[in-house]
Amino acid sequence: MKISNKEYEKFSKQIILKKFGIMGQKKIIASKILVLGMGGLGCPLSIYLASLGVGTIGIVDNDKIELSNLNRQIIFDTSDIGKYKVDIAKKKINKINKKSKIVPFKIRLNKNNIEKIIGKFDIICDSTDNFQTRLLINDYCLKQKKILISAAVSGFNGQLFKFDFKKKTPCFRCFMPDIPDRNQNCDTEGVTPTITGVIGTLQANEVLNSILRLKSNLEKKMMIFNSIKMDFRKVHLSINKKCTNKC
Repeated sequence: MKISNKEYEKFSKQIILKKFGIMGQKKIIASKILVLGMGGLGCPLSIYLASLGVGTIGIVDNDKIELSNLNRQIIFDTSDIGKYKVDIAKKKINKINKKSKIVPFKIRLNKNNIEKIIGKFDIICDSTDNFQTRLLINDYCLKQKKILISAAVSGFNGQLFKFDFKKKTPCFRCFMPDIPDRNQNCDTEGVTPTITGVIGTLQANEVLNSILRLKSNLEKKMMIFNSIKMDFRKVHLSINKKCTNKC
């Protein structure tokens, strides 16, 4: 794989990093990343993936853009209201990096389509907003031995997980074995636009760490960020012996 002079100039500030270099850029261009959910997390995540130079970005969402999305879903504007998120996102992400191949899936993820979709990608990013879908994504990523980078936000708080299912590791179901009676998301709890930007960006950063095989010390841990106290902390995750996935 050759990097053109224009590509070298565009990505020069990251290429000069000692832990990056030309080989790192080539790995990024060759990578295939799937973004599940083009909401407040998926928007900044996909923007930074394209900015890094990721070669193939899959985006999954079947929703249309609404006015209430615009305070945090930074890819969209008022002229996009009523249009499908993946259609608009594809056009705007390609403006950031025209060489990124954007693969849109205008569908709702379910057990009948998930296995075929995630099988085409190296790293899976869960930016969805409900526990039922999160557990579904977790189970199929474990089955296919994928790297899963999962993020969630609510109110002023955000969480980030990384599961490398190529290794022996706890899974999301070890942490959350059952679907809670009350689904916590931005519709029920509210959310600040800044927390979605912070966590979506951290999710993209963990994709970068995974591609370059940099140790971020996030495996088997959950990172929690409180945006009021400006406090980061990590919670160790253990394998649950009662987990139905038998981790």
